[in-house]
Amino acid sequence: MPELPEVETVVRGLRRLIIGATVKLATTDNPKSFPNAPADVADYLIGAQVASIERRAKVLMIHLDSGYTLLVHLKMTGQLVYIGNNQRFGAGHPNDSLIQALPDKSTRVTIEFSDGSKLFFNDQRKFGWMRLLPTVSIPEIDFMKKVGPEPLADDFTSDDFMSRFQRRRRSSIKAALLDQTVIAGVGNIYADEALWGAGIHPSRRVESLSAVDFENLYAELRAVLQTSIDNGGSSDRNYVDAEGKRGSYLKFARVFRREGQACTRCGAIIEKSRVAGRGTHTCPHCQPSDIIE
Repeated sequence: MPELPEVETVVRGLRRLIIGATVKLATTDNPKSFPNAPADVADYLIGAQVASIERRAKVLMIHLDSGYTLLVHLKMTGQLVYIGNNQRFGAGHPNDSLIQALPDKSTRVTIEFSDGSKLFFNDQRKFGWMRLLPTVSIPEIDFMKKVGPEPLADDFTSDDFMSRFQRRRRSSIKAALLDQTVIAGVGNIYADEALWGAGIHPSRRVESLSAVDFENLYAELRAVLQTSIDNGGSSDRNYVDAEGKRGSYLKFARVFRREGQACTRCGAIIEKSRVAGRGTHTCPHCQPSDIIE
């Protein structure tokens, strides 16, 4: 599943392509992928112009001038592919649908714009979706009410960061980082990278961390997320960026998928284990696990 930097990369790519475009037609082959009432589609999507595009956690929001918004979640195998105006841009699960003729057997939704360009939502496993909702109602849907704050928000301070974890004091710090109700959009790659940067073992309980630990983790998490955005996201095998290219963050990764290699900070050998049910990469020297809790 794409993480925060990957989805942010998609948003920035689509802003260059479809802001101002007018929707002419919307078709689907799967109601689960496009669970919208035909009357709402006719009244609030067809003929509407794309006003802006945002991201909240891992969800894209395509705002329309009709007062409605298309919420898009790619889930595990979703793609968005834009074709038109002598351009082709793809984002999502990197199978051949990114480069071959569309629609194909994985195409679930096709949005056609008045200039003839099209946005295809492809999804092999049919877990992703595009939902049309009144823009004013979005803050009230369950997901938006439960999801934690954006870690890169200008007004999100280190004190705010530390306070968010108090609800998970008995959990491992990695489990808490992955909890979307604590912090939005953080996944496995960036949790490992931030914890390595802060010198914190992922299995440590939240309650064992000091205020200095949280300050360091806050700074590291924001740094690795911003670095990844600047480099087009990760190059994990299930993700490519908004121009159909693999992102480059993993070229800069310091611990993730480097098991058996020397730590760039101390030279110890990076280890892989399981913490919070996920493959986890740590340096046994830089991230000691024997701290008294």
